[in-house]
Amino acid sequence: MDGREGPLTASLRFRLSLWISTAILVGAAIAGVYSYVAATDDAHRNQDTQLRQVGYLISRLDAVPTSPMARERVGDVDFDARLVVRFIDAPGARLPHPERAPYFSSTLPDGLQTVAIGRETWRVFVRTNAKGVRVAVAQQTAVRDAAARSSALRTVMPILFLGPVLVLLAALLVRAMFLPLQRLAAQLRARREHDLGELERAELPSEVWPFVAEINKLMARTVRALTLQRRFIADAAHELRSPMTAMSLQAERLAASDMPGEARERLEALSAGLSRTRVLLDQLLTLARTQESPVDQPTRVPLKKAIQECLEDLVPLAEAKAIDLGVVGDADPLVAGRPVDIRILVKNLVDNAIRYTPEGGRVDISVAEANGRVTLDVDDTGAGIPPEERERVFDPFYRVLGSGEIGSGLGLAITLSIANQVGAAISLLEKPDGTHGLRARVVFPGC
Repeated sequence: MDGREGPLTASLRFRLSLWISTAILVGAAIAGVYSYVAATDDAHRNQDTQLRQVGYLISRLDAVPTSPMARERVGDVDFDARLVVRFIDAPGARLPHPERAPYFSSTLPDGLQTVAIGRETWRVFVRTNAKGVRVAVAQQTAVRDAAARSSALRTVMPILFLGPVLVLLAALLVRAMFLPLQRLAAQLRARREHDLGELERAELPSEVWPFVAEINKLMARTVRALTLQRRFIADAAHELRSPMTAMSLQAERLAASDMPGEARERLEALSAGLSRTRVLLDQLLTLARTQESPVDQPTRVPLKKAIQECLEDLVPLAEAKAIDLGVVGDADPLVAGRPVDIRILVKNLVDNAIRYTPEGGRVDISVAEANGRVTLDVDDTGAGIPPEERERVFDPFYRVLGSGEIGSGLGLAITLSIANQVGAAISLLEKPDGTHGLRARVVFPGC
Protein backbone atom coordinates (compact mmCIF):
# COMPACT_ATOMS: atom_id res chain seq x y z
CA MET A 1 0.00 0.00 0.00
CA ASP A 2 1.32 3.46 -0.89
CA GLY A 3 -0.82 5.40 1.58
CA ARG A 4 -2.91 7.17 -1.04
CA GLU A 5 -6.68 7.28 -0.85
CA GLY A 6 -8.46 4.29 -2.35
CA PRO A 7 -11.44 4.21 -4.72
CA LEU A 8 -14.04 6.90 -4.14
CA THR A 9 -16.77 4.35 -3.42
CA ALA A 10 -14.65 2.90 -0.59
CA SER A 11 -14.28 6.29 1.09
CA LEU A 12 -16.12 6.62 4.41
CA ARG A 13 -16.26 10.38 3.92
CA PHE A 14 -17.82 9.95 0.46
CA ARG A 15 -20.40 7.44 1.67
CA LEU A 16 -21.30 9.56 4.70
CA SER A 17 -21.67 12.65 2.52
CA LEU A 18 -23.71 10.67 -0.02
CA TRP A 19 -26.15 9.31 2.56
CA ILE A 20 -26.58 12.66 4.30
CA SER A 21 -27.05 14.42 0.96
CA THR A 22 -29.55 11.78 -0.17
CA ALA A 23 -31.52 12.14 3.08
CA ILE A 24 -31.54 15.93 2.70
CA LEU A 25 -32.63 15.80 -0.93
CA VAL A 26 -35.35 13.20 -0.28
CA GLY A 27 -36.60 15.20 2.71
CA ALA A 28 -36.55 18.39 0.68
CA ALA A 29 -38.43 16.69 -2.17
CA ILE A 30 -41.12 15.36 0.19
CA ALA A 31 -41.42 18.73 1.92
CA GLY A 32 -41.52 20.50 -1.44
CA VAL A 33 -44.30 18.27 -2.83
CA TYR A 34 -46.33 18.60 0.38
CA SER A 35 -45.82 22.37 0.46
CA TYR A 36 -46.74 22.67 -3.21
CA VAL A 37 -49.98 20.68 -2.79
CA ALA A 38 -50.88 22.47 0.43
CA ALA A 39 -50.15 25.90 -1.06
CA THR A 40 -52.25 25.07 -4.14
CA ASP A 41 -55.19 23.97 -1.98
CA ASP A 42 -54.89 27.11 0.14
CA ALA A 43 -54.84 29.27 -3.00
CA HIS A 44 -57.97 27.56 -4.32
CA ARG A 45 -59.75 28.01 -0.98
CA ASN A 46 -58.80 31.67 -0.91
CA GLN A 47 -60.10 32.10 -4.46
CA ASP A 48 -63.39 30.43 -3.52
CA THR A 49 -63.63 32.74 -0.52
CA GLN A 50 -63.03 35.69 -2.80
CA LEU A 51 -65.84 34.56 -5.10
CA ARG A 52 -68.20 34.28 -2.13
CA GLN A 53 -67.27 37.70 -0.79
CA VAL A 54 -67.80 39.38 -4.15
CA GLY A 55 -71.10 37.56 -4.60
CA TYR A 56 -72.34 38.60 -1.15
CA LEU A 57 -71.30 42.22 -1.64
CA ILE A 58 -73.03 42.60 -5.01
CA SER A 59 -76.20 40.78 -3.91
CA ARG A 60 -76.57 43.12 -0.90
CA LEU A 61 -76.69 46.29 -2.99
CA ASP A 62 -79.78 48.42 -2.29
CA ALA A 63 -80.37 49.17 -5.96
CA VAL A 64 -80.14 46.11 -8.07
CA PRO A 65 -79.96 46.72 -11.84
CA THR A 66 -83.08 45.48 -13.59
CA SER A 67 -82.50 46.14 -17.27
CA PRO A 68 -80.24 43.92 -19.39
CA MET A 69 -78.05 46.90 -20.35
CA ALA A 70 -77.51 47.90 -16.70
CA ARG A 71 -76.74 44.34 -15.77
CA GLU A 72 -74.25 44.20 -18.61
CA ARG A 73 -72.43 47.26 -17.28
CA VAL A 74 -72.20 45.73 -13.82
CA GLY A 75 -70.82 42.60 -15.40
CA ASP A 76 -67.78 44.53 -16.55
CA VAL A 77 -66.30 44.24 -13.02
CA ASP A 78 -62.68 42.89 -12.94
CA PHE A 79 -60.71 42.86 -9.69
CA ASP A 80 -57.27 42.00 -11.15
CA ALA A 81 -58.19 38.38 -10.57
CA ARG A 82 -60.24 38.29 -13.79
CA LEU A 83 -63.56 37.93 -12.01
CA VAL A 84 -66.71 38.04 -14.11
CA VAL A 85 -70.09 39.12 -12.65
CA ARG A 86 -73.33 38.12 -14.34
CA PHE A 87 -76.96 38.56 -13.25
CA ILE A 88 -79.12 35.60 -14.07
CA ASP A 89 -82.88 35.19 -13.70
CA ALA A 90 -84.84 32.57 -11.96
CA PRO A 91 -85.16 29.19 -13.65
CA GLY A 92 -87.66 29.25 -16.52
CA ALA A 93 -87.23 32.96 -17.34
CA ARG A 94 -86.23 33.69 -20.90
CA LEU A 95 -84.34 36.97 -20.91
CA PRO A 96 -81.86 38.06 -23.54
CA HIS A 97 -78.26 37.05 -22.97
CA PRO A 98 -75.69 39.77 -22.26
CA GLU A 99 -73.71 40.97 -25.20
CA ARG A 100 -70.46 39.40 -24.05
CA ALA A 101 -69.64 35.87 -22.98
CA PRO A 102 -69.65 33.98 -20.75
CA TYR A 103 -73.31 33.02 -20.55
CA PHE A 104 -74.37 31.26 -17.37
CA SER A 105 -77.55 29.23 -17.36
CA SER A 106 -80.41 30.27 -15.06
CA THR A 107 -80.64 26.66 -13.95
CA LEU A 108 -77.43 26.87 -11.93
CA PRO A 109 -78.18 26.27 -8.23
CA ASP A 110 -76.95 28.59 -5.52
CA GLY A 111 -73.45 27.95 -4.18
CA LEU A 112 -70.02 27.10 -5.56
CA GLN A 113 -69.74 24.92 -8.61
CA THR A 114 -67.54 24.23 -11.61
CA VAL A 115 -69.18 24.50 -15.02
CA ALA A 116 -67.99 24.09 -18.57
CA ILE A 117 -68.91 26.71 -21.16
CA GLY A 118 -67.68 25.81 -24.58
CA ARG A 119 -63.97 24.95 -24.28
CA GLU A 120 -63.54 26.87 -21.04
CA THR A 121 -64.06 25.73 -17.48
CA TRP A 122 -65.30 28.21 -14.88
CA ARG A 123 -65.57 28.25 -11.13
CA VAL A 124 -68.92 29.92 -10.39
CA PHE A 125 -70.59 31.17 -7.19
CA VAL A 126 -74.33 31.78 -7.50
CA ARG A 127 -76.41 33.69 -4.87
CA THR A 128 -80.03 34.79 -4.78
CA ASN A 129 -80.79 37.87 -2.68
CA ALA A 130 -83.97 38.69 -0.77
CA LYS A 131 -85.51 40.35 -3.83
CA GLY A 132 -85.05 37.23 -5.94
CA VAL A 133 -82.25 38.61 -8.05
CA ARG A 134 -79.56 36.08 -8.77
CA VAL A 135 -75.95 37.04 -9.23
CA ALA A 136 -73.15 34.76 -10.52
CA VAL A 137 -69.47 35.55 -9.82
CA ALA A 138 -67.16 33.44 -11.94
CA GLN A 139 -63.46 32.91 -12.61
CA GLN A 140 -61.74 30.75 -15.20
CA THR A 141 -60.17 27.63 -13.71
CA ALA A 142 -57.07 28.17 -15.89
CA VAL A 143 -56.55 31.58 -14.28
CA ARG A 144 -57.19 30.11 -10.82
CA ASP A 145 -54.72 27.28 -11.43
CA ALA A 146 -52.04 29.65 -12.74
CA ALA A 147 -52.40 31.89 -9.69
CA ALA A 148 -52.35 28.85 -7.38
CA ARG A 149 -49.21 27.49 -9.02
CA SER A 150 -47.49 30.86 -8.74
CA SER A 151 -48.33 31.05 -5.06
CA ALA A 152 -47.23 27.45 -4.50
CA LEU A 153 -43.93 28.00 -6.30
CA ARG A 154 -43.18 31.01 -4.09
CA THR A 155 -43.71 28.74 -1.11
CA VAL A 156 -41.55 25.92 -2.51
CA MET A 157 -38.67 28.08 -3.80
CA PRO A 158 -36.98 28.47 -0.38
CA ILE A 159 -37.03 24.68 0.03
CA LEU A 160 -35.60 24.15 -3.47
CA PHE A 161 -32.85 26.66 -2.71
CA LEU A 162 -32.16 25.32 0.77
CA GLY A 163 -31.71 21.69 -0.41
CA PRO A 164 -28.46 22.22 -2.40
CA VAL A 165 -27.18 24.60 0.28
CA LEU A 166 -27.68 21.93 2.95
CA VAL A 167 -25.99 19.32 0.75
CA LEU A 168 -22.96 21.59 0.31
CA LEU A 169 -22.95 22.42 4.02
CA ALA A 170 -23.11 18.71 4.92
CA ALA A 171 -20.18 17.94 2.60
CA LEU A 172 -18.12 20.76 4.15
CA LEU A 173 -18.96 19.61 7.68
CA VAL A 174 -18.03 15.99 6.90
CA ARG A 175 -14.79 17.19 5.34
CA ALA A 176 -14.03 19.28 8.44
CA MET A 177 -14.78 16.33 10.73
CA PHE A 178 -12.27 14.16 8.85
CA LEU A 179 -9.51 16.78 8.89
CA PRO A 180 -7.97 15.39 12.14
CA LEU A 181 -7.55 12.01 10.44
CA GLN A 182 -5.95 13.65 7.41
CA ARG A 183 -3.55 15.56 9.67
CA LEU A 184 -2.68 12.30 11.42
CA ALA A 185 -1.94 10.67 8.05
CA ALA A 186 0.24 13.65 7.08
CA GLN A 187 2.18 13.35 10.35
CA LEU A 188 2.76 9.65 9.71
CA ARG A 189 3.97 10.37 6.16
CA ALA A 190 6.39 12.97 7.50
CA ARG A 191 7.88 10.57 10.04
CA ARG A 192 11.31 9.15 9.45
CA GLU A 193 11.87 5.49 8.89
CA HIS A 194 12.94 4.67 12.44
CA ASP A 195 10.45 6.93 14.21
CA LEU A 196 8.05 4.47 15.84
CA GLY A 197 6.80 6.72 18.63
CA GLU A 198 3.20 6.68 19.82
CA LEU A 199 0.47 8.52 17.96
CA GLU A 200 -1.26 11.44 19.66
CA ARG A 201 -5.02 11.03 19.98
CA ALA A 202 -6.00 14.24 21.78
CA GLU A 203 -7.31 15.99 18.64
CA LEU A 204 -8.93 12.88 17.17
CA PRO A 205 -12.60 11.89 17.56
CA SER A 206 -13.19 9.61 20.53
CA GLU A 207 -14.52 6.89 18.19
CA VAL A 208 -11.02 6.58 16.70
CA TRP A 209 -9.21 6.35 20.05
CA PRO A 210 -9.44 2.52 20.37
CA PHE A 211 -8.02 2.19 16.86
CA VAL A 212 -5.13 4.55 17.67
CA ALA A 213 -4.49 2.73 20.94
CA GLU A 214 -4.16 -0.60 19.12
CA ILE A 215 -1.81 0.99 16.55
CA ASN A 216 0.36 2.28 19.40
CA LYS A 217 0.46 -1.20 20.93
CA LEU A 218 1.40 -2.69 17.56
CA MET A 219 4.17 -0.12 17.11
CA ALA A 220 5.46 -0.86 20.61
CA ARG A 221 5.61 -4.58 19.80
CA THR A 222 7.38 -3.78 16.53
CA VAL A 223 9.95 -1.66 18.38
CA ARG A 224 10.61 -4.49 20.82
CA ALA A 225 10.99 -7.01 17.98
CA LEU A 226 13.36 -4.74 16.02
CA THR A 227 15.36 -4.00 19.15
CA LEU A 228 15.78 -7.69 19.90
CA GLN A 229 16.79 -8.37 16.30
CA ARG A 230 19.38 -5.59 16.24
CA ARG A 231 20.68 -6.57 19.65
CA PHE A 232 21.10 -10.15 18.48
CA ILE A 233 23.05 -9.01 15.39
CA ALA A 234 25.20 -6.67 17.46
CA ASP A 235 25.83 -9.30 20.15
CA ALA A 236 26.65 -11.97 17.59
CA ALA A 237 29.03 -9.64 15.74
CA HIS A 238 30.64 -8.57 19.00
CA GLU A 239 31.10 -12.15 20.17
CA LEU A 240 32.65 -13.14 16.85
CA ARG A 241 35.16 -10.29 16.85
CA SER A 242 37.33 -11.79 19.57
CA PRO A 243 37.85 -15.22 17.94
CA MET A 244 38.31 -13.56 14.54
CA THR A 245 40.96 -11.26 15.98
CA ALA A 246 42.70 -14.23 17.57
CA MET A 247 42.65 -16.16 14.31
CA SER A 248 44.05 -13.17 12.45
CA LEU A 249 46.93 -12.90 14.92
CA GLN A 250 47.66 -16.60 14.58
CA ALA A 251 47.62 -16.27 10.80
CA GLU A 252 50.13 -13.38 11.03
CA ARG A 253 52.43 -15.45 13.27
CA LEU A 254 52.12 -18.40 10.95
CA ALA A 255 53.02 -16.19 7.99
CA ALA A 256 56.35 -15.34 9.70
CA SER A 257 57.45 -18.96 9.70
CA ASP A 258 59.03 -20.88 6.84
CA MET A 259 56.58 -22.90 4.74
CA PRO A 260 56.25 -24.24 1.19
CA GLY A 261 54.92 -21.93 -1.51
CA GLU A 262 51.62 -23.75 -1.86
CA ALA A 263 50.99 -23.51 1.88
CA ARG A 264 51.81 -19.80 1.85
CA GLU A 265 49.29 -19.20 -0.95
CA ARG A 266 46.63 -20.95 1.06
CA LEU A 267 47.59 -18.95 4.14
CA GLU A 268 47.27 -15.71 2.21
CA ALA A 269 43.80 -16.75 1.03
CA LEU A 270 42.90 -17.58 4.64
CA SER A 271 44.20 -14.20 5.85
CA ALA A 272 42.19 -12.38 3.17
CA GLY A 273 39.04 -14.26 4.22
CA LEU A 274 39.65 -13.41 7.88
CA SER A 275 40.13 -9.77 6.95
CA ARG A 276 36.88 -9.67 5.01
CA THR A 277 35.07 -11.31 7.89
CA ARG A 278 36.41 -8.74 10.35
CA VAL A 279 35.26 -5.93 8.07
CA LEU A 280 31.84 -7.58 7.79
CA LEU A 281 31.54 -7.81 11.58
CA ASP A 282 32.48 -4.16 11.97
CA GLN A 283 29.88 -3.16 9.39
CA LEU A 284 27.22 -5.29 11.07
CA LEU A 285 27.91 -3.50 14.34
CA THR A 286 27.77 -0.15 12.57
CA LEU A 287 24.50 -1.04 10.81
CA ALA A 288 22.89 -2.18 14.07
CA ARG A 289 23.95 1.05 15.77
CA THR A 290 22.75 3.33 13.01
CA GLN A 291 19.36 1.64 12.88
CA GLU A 292 18.74 2.27 16.56
CA SER A 293 16.69 5.30 17.53
CA PRO A 294 19.18 8.02 18.53
CA VAL A 295 19.23 8.92 22.20
CA ASP A 296 21.13 12.19 21.90
CA GLN A 297 19.72 15.13 20.00
CA PRO A 298 21.15 15.97 16.54
CA THR A 299 23.58 18.87 16.34
CA ARG A 300 24.81 21.19 13.58
CA VAL A 301 27.76 19.44 11.96
CA PRO A 302 30.21 21.23 9.59
CA LEU A 303 30.09 19.09 6.48
CA LYS A 304 33.52 20.15 5.19
CA LYS A 305 35.17 19.13 8.46
CA ALA A 306 33.54 15.70 8.26
CA ILE A 307 34.87 15.32 4.70
CA GLN A 308 38.40 16.26 5.74
CA GLU A 309 38.36 13.71 8.59
CA CYS A 310 37.23 11.00 6.17
CA LEU A 311 39.92 11.90 3.64
CA GLU A 312 42.61 11.44 6.28
CA ASP A 313 41.62 7.77 6.49
CA LEU A 314 41.03 7.22 2.77
CA VAL A 315 43.97 9.05 1.17
CA PRO A 316 46.29 6.01 1.57
CA LEU A 317 43.73 3.84 -0.24
CA ALA A 318 43.48 6.39 -3.08
CA GLU A 319 47.26 6.75 -3.34
CA ALA A 320 47.65 2.99 -3.58
CA LYS A 321 45.52 3.09 -6.76
CA ALA A 322 46.95 6.41 -8.06
CA ILE A 323 43.48 7.98 -7.87
CA ASP A 324 43.14 11.77 -7.98
CA LEU A 325 41.02 12.43 -4.86
CA GLY A 326 39.96 15.97 -4.05
CA VAL A 327 37.29 18.39 -2.87
CA VAL A 328 35.76 20.84 -5.34
CA GLY A 329 34.56 24.23 -4.06
CA ASP A 330 34.93 26.13 -0.78
CA ALA A 331 31.40 25.81 0.61
CA ASP A 332 31.25 24.76 4.27
CA PRO A 333 27.55 24.41 5.20
CA LEU A 334 26.12 22.95 8.38
CA VAL A 335 23.91 19.85 8.38
CA ALA A 336 21.77 18.41 11.17
CA GLY A 337 22.81 15.07 12.65
CA ARG A 338 25.27 13.35 14.92
CA PRO A 339 28.91 13.95 13.95
CA VAL A 340 29.77 10.25 13.96
CA ASP A 341 26.85 9.46 11.65
CA ILE A 342 27.74 12.20 9.18
CA ARG A 343 31.35 10.97 9.06
CA ILE A 344 30.23 7.37 8.44
CA LEU A 345 27.90 8.51 5.65
CA VAL A 346 30.61 10.51 3.88
CA LYS A 347 33.25 7.84 4.42
CA ASN A 348 31.12 5.05 2.96
CA LEU A 349 30.34 7.04 -0.18
CA VAL A 350 33.94 8.09 -0.79
CA ASP A 351 35.26 4.62 0.08
CA ASN A 352 32.90 3.01 -2.45
CA ALA A 353 33.91 5.55 -5.11
CA ILE A 354 37.63 4.78 -4.54
CA ARG A 355 37.18 1.01 -4.50
CA TYR A 356 35.17 0.90 -7.73
CA THR A 357 37.33 3.41 -9.63
CA PRO A 358 40.15 1.83 -11.65
CA GLU A 359 43.78 2.81 -11.14
CA GLY A 360 44.62 6.29 -12.36
CA GLY A 361 40.99 7.42 -12.08
CA ARG A 362 39.46 10.42 -10.41
CA VAL A 363 37.10 10.97 -7.45
CA ASP A 364 35.67 14.45 -6.83
CA ILE A 365 33.73 15.57 -3.77
CA SER A 366 31.63 18.71 -4.10
CA VAL A 367 29.32 20.55 -1.69
CA ALA A 368 26.69 23.14 -2.61
CA GLU A 369 24.06 25.05 -0.66
CA ALA A 370 20.93 26.49 -2.29
CA ASN A 371 17.27 27.06 -1.41
CA GLY A 372 17.84 26.04 2.19
CA ARG A 373 19.24 22.62 1.24
CA VAL A 374 22.76 21.21 1.24
CA THR A 375 23.87 18.90 -1.58
CA LEU A 376 26.82 16.53 -1.33
CA ASP A 377 28.03 14.96 -4.62
CA VAL A 378 30.67 12.23 -4.94
CA ASP A 379 31.69 11.67 -8.58
CA ASP A 380 33.91 8.82 -9.74
CA THR A 381 35.23 7.52 -13.06
CA GLY A 382 34.42 3.88 -12.44
CA ALA A 383 32.24 1.51 -14.40
CA GLY A 384 29.04 2.84 -12.83
CA ILE A 385 25.93 0.91 -11.88
CA PRO A 386 23.17 -0.10 -14.34
CA PRO A 387 20.01 2.00 -13.78
CA GLU A 388 17.90 -1.06 -13.00
CA GLU A 389 20.19 -1.98 -10.08
CA ARG A 390 20.67 1.46 -8.49
CA GLU A 391 17.82 0.97 -6.06
CA ARG A 392 18.78 -2.56 -5.08
CA VAL A 393 22.37 -1.72 -4.14
CA PHE A 394 20.98 -0.08 -0.99
CA ASP A 395 19.67 -3.45 0.20
CA PRO A 396 21.87 -5.21 2.78
CA PHE A 397 24.33 -7.75 1.32
CA TYR A 398 23.39 -6.95 -2.30
CA ARG A 399 26.38 -6.47 -4.60
CA VAL A 400 26.63 -5.84 -8.33
CA LEU A 401 28.08 -8.88 -10.07
CA GLY A 402 31.23 -8.54 -12.11
CA SER A 403 32.63 -5.57 -10.21
CA GLY A 404 35.74 -7.48 -9.21
CA GLU A 405 35.85 -5.86 -5.77
CA ILE A 406 35.64 -7.71 -2.49
CA GLY A 407 33.01 -6.42 -0.08
CA SER A 408 30.05 -7.30 2.11
CA GLY A 409 27.32 -5.24 0.47
CA LEU A 410 26.57 -3.32 3.68
CA GLY A 411 28.21 0.03 2.95
CA LEU A 412 25.34 1.63 1.05
CA ALA A 413 22.78 0.03 3.37
CA ILE A 414 24.47 1.79 6.29
CA THR A 415 24.59 5.02 4.31
CA LEU A 416 20.87 4.82 3.53
CA SER A 417 20.06 4.12 7.17
CA ILE A 418 21.97 7.22 8.30
CA ALA A 419 20.37 9.34 5.56
CA ASN A 420 16.93 8.30 6.77
CA GLN A 421 17.94 9.15 10.33
CA VAL A 422 18.92 12.71 9.45
CA GLY A 423 16.09 13.25 6.96
CA ALA A 424 18.34 13.34 3.89
CA ALA A 425 17.63 11.92 0.42
CA ILE A 426 20.28 9.77 -1.29
CA SER A 427 20.35 8.80 -4.96
CA LEU A 428 22.70 7.41 -7.60
CA LEU A 429 22.78 9.38 -10.86
CA GLU A 430 24.50 9.67 -14.18
CA LYS A 431 27.35 12.16 -14.30
CA PRO A 432 26.18 15.49 -15.76
CA ASP A 433 29.14 15.77 -18.14
CA GLY A 434 28.17 12.51 -19.85
CA THR A 435 31.43 10.70 -19.04
CA HIS A 436 31.51 7.19 -17.66
CA GLY A 437 31.23 6.80 -13.92
CA LEU A 438 28.65 7.47 -11.23
CA ARG A 439 27.45 10.35 -9.08
CA ALA A 440 26.27 9.63 -5.54
CA ARG A 441 24.15 12.55 -4.32
CA VAL A 442 22.92 13.27 -0.81
CA VAL A 443 20.52 16.18 -0.24
CA PHE A 444 20.37 17.33 3.39
CA PRO A 445 17.50 19.44 4.71
CA GLY A 446 18.27 22.90 6.00
CA CYS A 447 19.04 23.25 9.68
